[in-house]
Amino acid sequence: MWTRIKAATEAAKTRRITDLFAADPDRAAKFSVRAGGMLFDYSKTTLNADSRALILSLIEAQGLAARREAMVSGGAINETEGRAVLHTALRSGDDTPIMVEGRDILPEIRATRARMAEFAQNIRAGDWADVVNIGIGGSHLGPEMATSALAPYHDGPRCHFVANVDGADIADTLGNLDPARTLFLIASKTFTTIETMTNAATARDWLRAHGRDPGAQMAAISSATARTAQWGIAPERVFGFGDYIGGRYSVWGPIGLALMIAIGPDRFKAFLDGAAEMDAHFCTAPPQDNMPVMLALTGLWHHQGCGHATRAVLPYDQRLALLPAYLQQLEMESNGKGVTMSGAPAPTVTGPVVWGAPGTNGQHAFYQLLHQGTQVVPCEFMVAAEGHEPDLAHHHRLLVANCLAQSEALMRGRTQAAARDMLQKAGYTGADLDRQAAHRAFPGNRPSTTLIYDRLTPRRLGQILALYEHRVFVEGVALGINSFDQWGVELGKVLATEMAGLLDGADAAAKDGSTRALIAFLRAHPLGI
Repeated sequence: MWTRIKAATEAAKTRRITDLFAADPDRAAKFSVRAGGMLFDYSKTTLNADSRALILSLIEAQGLAARREAMVSGGAINETEGRAVLHTALRSGDDTPIMVEGRDILPEIRATRARMAEFAQNIRAGDWADVVNIGIGGSHLGPEMATSALAPYHDGPRCHFVANVDGADIADTLGNLDPARTLFLIASKTFTTIETMTNAATARDWLRAHGRDPGAQMAAISSATARTAQWGIAPERVFGFGDYIGGRYSVWGPIGLALMIAIGPDRFKAFLDGAAEMDAHFCTAPPQDNMPVMLALTGLWHHQGCGHATRAVLPYDQRLALLPAYLQQLEMESNGKGVTMSGAPAPTVTGPVVWGAPGTNGQHAFYQLLHQGTQVVPCEFMVAAEGHEPDLAHHHRLLVANCLAQSEALMRGRTQAAARDMLQKAGYTGADLDRQAAHRAFPGNRPSTTLIYDRLTPRRLGQILALYEHRVFVEGVALGINSFDQWGVELGKVLATEMAGLLDGADAAAKDGSTRALIAFLRAHPLGI
């Protein structure tokens, strides 16, 4: 099947997107999907009806429907770890039991959410000025991104996020806080994550140095209740979650506690409801009308088919500035695998490199490469129809205009002849005219998709994040890989523990020459370590 898709992309190399629009005035309607107040347009790509049908047949042949049903019903689809994958259960509004190892998990999920809501309300009603979430990876990227995205809805204490084990991160955060009015959320399922627990210990020392009781100013997002008790954190301040929730899919539950404190339980519920709405759409809409399926299909066409190594996520929404980093983890940790479920080598390249930045900032940074560089980067634009600042509506109008103009410019480009005409009218002549025209020509035919929504509300954000979660799932099914383990992060952790001892003076003779030289340099500069 991948051979057929590669053949289809070879045939599409001479296809101009503008010609596809010229041949079919209804192309935009035929190559777009609407769901839950959002529009996903993928018409500015080289996909045609035949190539779309080809990739849909691959996805179907790989058993998407069965895998999807297994996921939402509690099947152990994370086969390398023998676990269910049930982030959808965290936002489910349905009372249909979801059974894991013989028990319905929904009552426990909802009881924990009720405890979170009571705790959040008490914090919001109290004298707390600041909340510091200490986590890393999925325990950091999701809540930080969502809290930043929903800034217009903040009416609780200020929220801060610390992740990096670099002492600068926590030092810069604590520097402006009042020890008497700061609450810490320690987010680590096992309560052993080295970066998180190192930062948590520093926070504990900071509180003690100011005469504070850490147990009264810390809460834990963890399932390791014995370890949280050793830290003096009372059981009512501990919020756990099951092994069926992976870190990068965890913002919907206790890991989202900082967000709930910032915006309140009711708005947090709207965030969950938006995701649940996308879940229902994903499970019921026909493939060609299914937004996650079609978002995944364009990704497969561009990366596995056309061979474009990266994709750029370009939110024209300043409050989604952290979304590219969040999606980077979601996609690259999920689908950055080299073997299929059976352990055999993957039959094609797997996950792409995901990167991006908000518009219009990126236009003055890397869009030069997008338009005229020698490698094609598929772009994924997103923009709201309206912003949250009615007094600055002219700003938003300009923002939207830039978003639409960039996608059109990437597609349309400018021929050298058109550039020559433009410059000739400006007075250029002779050899200089031809030289300057070459610099002002754009190849065009560069693909992009656009996701438009009415406004970035808690509900819409929930929809968007669930849309991308399901996109990753569909691509993983198509590739035959496990999107829900992350063994690639383990080896570095193991070696880092060993490396700390080598920096302290242990024998490094068994290490390679480069590592020995680096260790020697660091030992000669002890203040640096």
